[in-house]
Amino acid sequence: MSILTITGLKKTYGKVQALKGVSFQVPEGSVFGILGPNGSGKTTLLSIILDVLNADSGSYNWFGEPASPALRKRIGSLLETPNFYHYLSAERNLNITSSISGRGDKAAIEAVLQKVKLYERRKSRFSAFSLGMKQRLAIAAALLGEPSILVLDEPTNGLDPVGIMEIRELIIELSKKGHTIIMASHLLDEVEKVCTHVAILKLGTLVTSGAVHDVLVDEDIVELGATDIPKLKEALKDFKGVTQMVSTEQYVQLYLHKNTAKLDEINSYCFNKGITLSHLLLKRKRLEEKFFELTNN
Repeated sequence: MSILTITGLKKTYGKVQALKGVSFQVPEGSVFGILGPNGSGKTTLLSIILDVLNADSGSYNWFGEPASPALRKRIGSLLETPNFYHYLSAERNLNITSSISGRGDKAAIEAVLQKVKLYERRKSRFSAFSLGMKQRLAIAAALLGEPSILVLDEPTNGLDPVGIMEIRELIIELSKKGHTIIMASHLLDEVEKVCTHVAILKLGTLVTSGAVHDVLVDEDIVELGATDIPKLKEALKDFKGVTQMVSTEQYVQLYLHKNTAKLDEINSYCFNKGITLSHLLLKRKRLEEKFFELTNN
């Protein structure tokens, strides 16, 4: 079931087209990453689906229904750095957030502090927290009211390695507890480690979307050489498991799914086709290469 459906969203700022007809669906229970370089339209997209901005055209719906104040209460969000009082404790800051938003009570505040592993530090001042702890408190505020969906904009932005690890672990833990999480990021490594699904944006255009293991898949690359390259290419057209074939004057490169390339089988296949290979080499295609290929970067 799709928990969010986005259809043809467009948004323009003067002469800049921030979104150019973006459409995709977010499955229920997923950790869905919206990935792209800075300026690709990620924050604009999140702002629209959270009713902060109006789209020029297009539509979106939550739970199969048009957006409404009632549905919005089922969605927790973190779009910008939260405005907490530095001299107040974590618990007191959440009390204020709860009073303003009308979400949660004392029991709920204790529960979200437990979820983000800050309960033992609930009496500590916000100013005494590390960057990672501050971000976890911001996520705790987004969790007030028990939303089934969390929308997070660059949740690890500006954090040190320890803070990044803390937030990654928290997102994975929240997903296991039944939350659907939608997060924007410009970091490929972050999406690879925590997300189940991804949509890649470039300059306001959707490049691709789907399960992470389909979109950002590692690949085996087998490089083959022979005296007659055209004959080699023709013979390899029927080789099973090939996702792509690229040739140069000297070599043919076969792209196969990760850990499926078997050089002995390829060599035997070519020999049975009357081709003696002069070159046979296995390479690995890294996720970074795949991402740069998709974004033409």
